[in-house]
Amino acid sequence: MCNGKNKKIKVLKDGPYLVTGNVPIFEKVITPLGETYEYIDGHDLPQAETYTLCRCGKTKNPPFCDGTHAKEGFDGTETASMEKYEDRAEFMEGADLNLRDDNRCALARFCHMEDGNSVWELLGMSNDPESKEKAIRGASNCPAGRLVAMEKSGEIYENEYEPTIEILQDPEKRVSCAIAVKGNIPIESAEGIIYETRNRATLCRCGESKNKPFCDATHAIVNYIDKK
Repeated sequence: MCNGKNKKIKVLKDGPYLVTGNVPIFEKVITPLGETYEYIDGHDLPQAETYTLCRCGKTKNPPFCDGTHAKEGFDGTETASMEKYEDRAEFMEGADLNLRDDNRCALARFCHMEDGNSVWELLGMSNDPESKEKAIRGASNCPAGRLVAMEKSGEIYENEYEPTIEILQDPEKRVSCAIAVKGNIPIESAEGIIYETRNRATLCRCGESKNKPFCDATHAIVNYIDKK
């Protein structure tokens, strides 16, 4: 599996995310594909060795920080658990597949499949090879890393990702979505503690998450749009 060695995201106290190590950044648009979803490429974003991403949701230069957090008195206090995924996630047994779910939802909806069934419903039908494949695909495509599918033997399914940051847009919901962090990039808290490094995670960029620094889908409630 790819790793983010020499790459890092540092959460600055009441400020932005400081990204170092030449991490590629792209905009991706969550787009309906029948009853499921796919990503299409959005606007090109400038690449740099080091850059800062807005965390308060008020920048005039999205997704990058322009210092507005200081003027707004942004409270970026981190509230997310430091527990490991396996310790905080619920374990679910299916017919021929198991699932872990830590409930960190970014509302990206990849867990809903083209036949109208959700990953959780497909889990119960996973003795059927097609249903099992769809459950694995839906869980593995969750950008928040909320869902992890695994064989009864314990083998975990994860897509291979290069260390990458994706700025998500969600026109179907008429909002701007989270910052998707892929490929095991370490995320360091303002206190200097590294959160568990994972292949998939989503960071809040609307400034309103109750689970900072991670996205909790509040962007959809507050109708966050990253207007320039």
